[in-house]
Order: sequence, then structure tokens, then C-alpha cells
Amino acid sequence: MQSIEWTEQLRFLVALALGFLVGLERESTKGKQKKVILGGIRTYPIISLMGFGCAWLYKIGVEAILPIGLVAISALTVISYFSKSQYDKYGITSEVSALVTFVIGALALLVDIWASMALGIISTILLSEKARLEFYVDRLDRVEFLAVLKFLLVTLIILPVLPDKNYTQFNINPYKTWQIVIIVSTVGFVGYIISKRLGAHAGFRVSGLVGGIVSSTAVSIAYGRMAQKNENLWHPALQGALVASSVMYIRVLVLISIINSAVVEYVWLQLTFLSLVGFIISFINGNKPATKKSIIDQEIQNLQNPFEIRPAILFAVLFLGLSVITGLVKNYFGSSGIITLSAIVGITDIDPFILSLVSGDVFGARIIAVSILIAMMSNSIIKGIYFGTMVKQARKDVIVRFGLLAILHIPVIVMTLFNLKDYVS
Repeated sequence: MQSIEWTEQLRFLVALALGFLVGLERESTKGKQKKVILGGIRTYPIISLMGFGCAWLYKIGVEAILPIGLVAISALTVISYFSKSQYDKYGITSEVSALVTFVIGALALLVDIWASMALGIISTILLSEKARLEFYVDRLDRVEFLAVLKFLLVTLIILPVLPDKNYTQFNINPYKTWQIVIIVSTVGFVGYIISKRLGAHAGFRVSGLVGGIVSSTAVSIAYGRMAQKNENLWHPALQGALVASSVMYIRVLVLISIINSAVVEYVWLQLTFLSLVGFIISFINGNKPATKKSIIDQEIQNLQNPFEIRPAILFAVLFLGLSVITGLVKNYFGSSGIITLSAIVGITDIDPFILSLVSGDVFGARIIAVSILIAMMSNSIIKGIYFGTMVKQARKDVIVRFGLLAILHIPVIVMTLFNLKDYVS
């Protein structure tokens, strides 16, 4: 299929269409809300065409016409604003959109067409979705917003100044380390926000599904505490913990594909299979009497925001520490040592260990795959122990379900080892 040749004629039509798009939105707002607005269905297309015409004159040598045109539109918006102020109307949305429309018309001729299209469409969406945006702002948790703001600020300041080169024999790269922190925090933050929004209204399975994006271990402990306080909740809480554990495999797979896609081909089938098995196990005996939509306790709301500075720095420290430990184990014990280490780190958050493996080139892809699977098996066992310790009446079910999930790792690991050509004892 041939690409479109954006001639001056087509660019003219784009400028006109985008002006009509903005004008249509402004006209509908003026009609529905009886507002005093700068222009409507005719004014904004004309403003866009004015920008296009000024850009054309600029291209043929009249260089001053673009700033003159922008000043003229700015003067028009100032007059419009002061006219509205006489009616106690002080919004400047229409005036700013008029300036943007002029720029859209000029860009339609001067630069790649995607720029004017993006500006036109996005500005129209922002104009038309005022009520919905205000609704989300009203629901926004100020603490969460400040946490995100601080993290983004630190990210924008720290990441550009970090050196992008390897240090020491363990190839520690500060720039890449902080990149990984940002990626993991972003993925976790998505689950954190969703679980905050759904936690008080959804059942254990739904909250476990989104909470598992943040930390399946934290969710399992939180649900265990809830079941410990209310014995009637142990069955749905256990199912929710298993759902969170099943999400862990998909979360790790996504992170691996972002950090080192070369490893994905060695683990995607295994992790997908184990995730599916986990979901199936969570629904075993699912019709047992229980509250289908239980009100989730404050425990699940206490999941720590991964966009806060402290957990991000803690992750970075764990990542670097495990990178060094992995290098030492490789030097002194070889590949068999790293497999042993993977079984040990399962008692903690396994993300730093797994990502420290996939981000380096110390081991071959297959030995990394085996280590990931062993770490996950160990983590599944530990989560079962956490839950079973807190909820005595659920121990039999915990042993069966988490035990079955852990045991099913063994044939998967053996099959991966069977194809392991780069294994060195």
C-alpha cells in the first residue's frame, strides 16, 4: 500500500477539518451551557485557515507574517476575555483554544501532518471531556498525586544525570538501574491505583487480580490477616491470594519482555502455563458458600504506593545488592550456585532478583529461565506458609492449593533443564 502524499491541497483540507472539529465542539458547548464563547462553528475554521495562510506567506518569504498573525489572534482573545468579564465570566478556555487553532492551521502546512492532527484531536477531546476530567480530579487522592509528582520530579532530575556506563567487575550501571526502577514502579502503580479504586467494592478475586500487579506476596499476607480476623472469609480470601499469585507470572513476563526480550522465548510458555494453572486452582470448589462480593478490609488499602521515593530506592538497593551477590555466586559456585540462590530469594520480593538476572549477561538465557522458575516456586511455597500460619482453619486447603501450584513447577523446571545446553555445574 502506497503512503499518502501530503500535498498543499490535502494539508489545506486538514487545517479546515481540524478547525471545524474545534469549532463544532465550541458551538455545542455554547448551545448546551448558554456560555459566552469567543466563536463557534464558523470562527474556528477561519482562525485555522488564517494560520494556514500565514504559514503559506511565511514559506514564500514573508517571514514576519506568522508572528504578526499570532499577535493579531492574541489581541482578539484579549478583547474577548474582557468582554466576557463584564458578564462575570472569567474562563479562558475558548481564547486559548483559538490560539491553538491558529497554530494547528500553521503546522498543517509547515511540519509533518501528524503534529497538527494530534494537536487538533487532543485539544478537542480536552475541550469536550471537561465534566469527566473534573470528575476524576474530584476523586483523585491528594497523597497519591503528590507521591507521583515527587517521583516524576526525582526521575526527571536523577535519570538524565546518572552515568550510563558500567562500574566494577559486576557491571553496575546506575542509569540502567534507575530505568528498571521506573519501569517496575510504573507497572506496580497501575495495579496500585486500580486496587485502590476497586478494593472497597470488589470481591477478593478482583482485588487479588489487580493487587497482584503490585505484589502478590503483600496481597497474600493482607488476605491472610483479613481471614484471621474473620473466619468466614478464609475461603474467598484464599482464592484471592491464589489469583494474585497467578498474576505474578504475567507481571514478571511483562517486565522481562521490557528489560530483556531475548529471555522471553525461554520462559513465556512456562509462565503462561503456570499462570493459567494458578487461576484454575483458585476456582476449585469455587461454589463453596462464601461472600461473593465481600467488602475488602483496610489491609488491602495499605498496599504501599510503588511511586513513593522510599520503595523505589529500596528496590534499587535490592536490585544492586542481588546483582553483586549473583556475580559473586557465579564466580565462586557457578551456575549451580545461582540455582540454589534462586530458591533462597523466594522468601522475599523476587522481582529485584529476577530483573538483576535478565538485565545482565552473566548467565545464558536457559539458566536464567530455570532460576526464574525456581524462585517463583519458592515464592509460592512461602506465600502458602504465610497464609496457612495466619489462618489455621484453612491449612488443609492451603497445603492442597499452594502445594499443587508449587509441585507443578517441578515438571516445568525439569523440562526446561532437559533443553538446557548452556548449563554449567
